[in-house]
Order: sequence, then C-alpha cells, then structure tokens
Amino acid sequence: MSKILNENLIYEILSVVSEIPYGKVATYGQIARLIGRDNNSRLVGKVLSMAEFYGDYLCHRVVNHQGRLAPGWAEQKELLSAEGITFKDNGLIDLKLYQWDC
Repeated sequence: MSKILNENLIYEILSVVSEIPYGKVATYGQIARLIGRDNNSRLVGKVLSMAEFYGDYLCHRVVNHQGRLAPGWAEQKELLSAEGITFKDNGLIDLKLYQWDC
C-alpha cells in the first residue's frame, strides 16, 4: 500500500472528505470511487486513520458500506448524533437516509 500512497493521493482523499455535507455520511468505497480508485476502500481507511497529521478533517462522516462506525472511536457516534444522524437498533446508520448523494 505504501507504494501507491503519496501526499497528492492523501490530499485528494481528504479533499473529498471535506466535501461531505453536514448531516450526511459517505462510505470508504464511495470515496475510493470518487477519486477513481474503485478497489481501494482500505486505502481510504488508512489515510483517514492518519488524517490528524494533515489538518482538521471531518472524518467522522465516513462509515463502512453497511453504515458501521469505525471500531475503537467512541466519539464518532457522538459527533454524528450532534449532526442529527440517528442510528438503527443494531447501531448502524441507515445509508438510505443519510448517505451523501454526490
């Protein structure tokens, strides 16, 4: 993965993340498709795990393809709830309601 990870790609991913509107979420795969790397959703996750080193990005708005939150990041649910996003009984986000339509 490090062979394809460079500063330009990192900022390309973070630029897309910065466009996710308030009260909406995007998936890792959705972001990968938007940058023309359809099969690199894990790469997107890797970049987001390092986002704090590149500035202040609203990475809490990115979830997996099922609407599941990032493991080990308790604050993510609080941040999304503060934006009016609600959760199903199973803890997932309803992507039909909250996924960014880009």
